[in-house]
Amino acid sequence: MKISILSLALVVFVSLSAIAQTPTPVPAPQLNEANPADVASIDAIMKAVYDVISGDAGQKRDWDRFRSLFHKDAKLIPSGKNPQTGVTGARFLTPEDYITRSGPVLERDGFHERELARKVDQYGNIAQVFSTYVSFRKKDDKDPFMRGINSFQLLNDGKRWWVVNIYWLAETPDNPIPKEYLKSRK
Repeated sequence: MKISILSLALVVFVSLSAIAQTPTPVPAPQLNEANPADVASIDAIMKAVYDVISGDAGQKRDWDRFRSLFHKDAKLIPSGKNPQTGVTGARFLTPEDYITRSGPVLERDGFHERELARKVDQYGNIAQVFSTYVSFRKKDDKDPFMRGINSFQLLNDGKRWWVVNIYWLAETPDNPIPKEYLKSRK
């Protein structure tokens, strides 16, 4: 009897250990169909994100294309210092929240965001991309009204790249962009 209880305990322990070491499956992607050219590589998805949010005043954005780039659980996370309190914080938005809150402003005022430099760290199917950006109101503006860094977390599910998160901080006079983020390192 002792031997069978020990044997059963050993079998349970080995089984639980094997389960604990089994990788968690990647959640099923959202239903939006992306243009395969937009999600085929890190370069492609980065270009697509910047392209889809950019346009002159009065120009509608392709929000279905925007949605198709993001994982179903993705977040867009603007961060910065509250001018009234001086406290630095972050807001967590879904892609739909971003469309609802920022879409009308982008379309009304015009907004073109261009990548200035990029640093990519990739391990297997995940990538962290620090993408330094410059923002303009019109496509042909010479001087940006804003600069900053977008931190992209990307996932490749074996078929395509997904944006999991975009976390960003705009440059301020007391927090300039470091020189190492003004040159690309892919």
